[in-house]
Amino acid sequence: MLVEIHLPSLPELPPHFHTTNGLPTHLMPTLKNAFEMASPRFADITKTINPDLVIYDVNQPWAAAISSSINIPAVQFLTIGAVMSSFGFHFLKVPGEPFPFPAIYLREYESRKLRQSYENDVKDKDRFEGANARSCNIILIKSFREIEAKYIDYFSVLAEKKMVPVGPLVQEPVDEDEHTEIIQWLDKKDEFSTVFVSFGTEYFMSKEEMEEVAHGLELSKVNFIWVIRFTVGEEITVDEALPEGFLERVRERGMVVEGWAPQAKILGHSSTGGFLSHCGWSSIMESMNFGVPIIGMPMHLDQPLNTRLVEEVGVCVEAMRDNSGRLRRENIAQVIRKVVVEDDGRYVRAKARELCENIRMKGEEEIDVVAEELLQLCRRK
Repeated sequence: MLVEIHLPSLPELPPHFHTTNGLPTHLMPTLKNAFEMASPRFADITKTINPDLVIYDVNQPWAAAISSSINIPAVQFLTIGAVMSSFGFHFLKVPGEPFPFPAIYLREYESRKLRQSYENDVKDKDRFEGANARSCNIILIKSFREIEAKYIDYFSVLAEKKMVPVGPLVQEPVDEDEHTEIIQWLDKKDEFSTVFVSFGTEYFMSKEEMEEVAHGLELSKVNFIWVIRFTVGEEITVDEALPEGFLERVRERGMVVEGWAPQAKILGHSSTGGFLSHCGWSSIMESMNFGVPIIGMPMHLDQPLNTRLVEEVGVCVEAMRDNSGRLRRENIAQVIRKVVVEDDGRYVRAKARELCENIRMKGEEEIDVVAEELLQLCRRK
């Protein structure tokens, strides 16, 4: 049974902004506050249906407080990786001490950007600490030990809770009639010859960033599918957002899609040989699941740390920015060619396929462990 929790209507947050999909970045704190304002409705629902268990995420520590007040166990589900979780919690618990894993770090411009995002939402730190503290005995985390074992273990020490990885949680592509032209276009390309370009649903590129990516794709001479998104209500066309004449110049080897594309289906296609990605956590999980090497182009939040992780694992090469954090078209083109075409990228391509095989062999192993852990909690209720 699906029970909806309606958010309050606020002048600055009309109903079409009651989701992170297409939400302007500056409204993210407002959405989180609106979600918190809906907690009385959640309390009423919980008392009415009396569930055996509540699973909540980092933005709903109040859900755990409400559940525990009526003797219902509540478990946090972290949809970000252990790298970001342990990195952030480390500096809350032991400020001034360096993070114990030197492969994971922020460059100065990345650190500055992350500080600014936290300053824009001062409650985030309290939500993160509260969500961890209130989770009943365990914390579920969207990850797997093959890539994050030491970070999972370190986060467990910091949080004083058992971490239970749930695996990548990637839905297999389904046959659908929509977007068939994308798959038909891919069908005509050589194996592993095409790079998929997407930066998620919660980051919107500046005109300067978009132009550098466009020129980088053009310089690379590699086939590509590029998904471009604008914030809800933004009145601009794809043609206006891209460099003059770009679409005409790349029409034989490039496809630009506005809004949404079947990402899992594209990554699972035999013609796809690389993923130019912001390195959002779900995108990383999908890329690994389908054995596609990553060209990392982190934008904000956890993405720089995620990029360092997948570089450490060996399935990613980052398209480096300059010292001030600006994208450079030449770097983008060079890394695309390395990962998709050139001999230098053989290792990263092989490593991506190897990791994919390991994930497939494990199957539902993590989920079986998760189910047993949750059953134990319910029995102790």
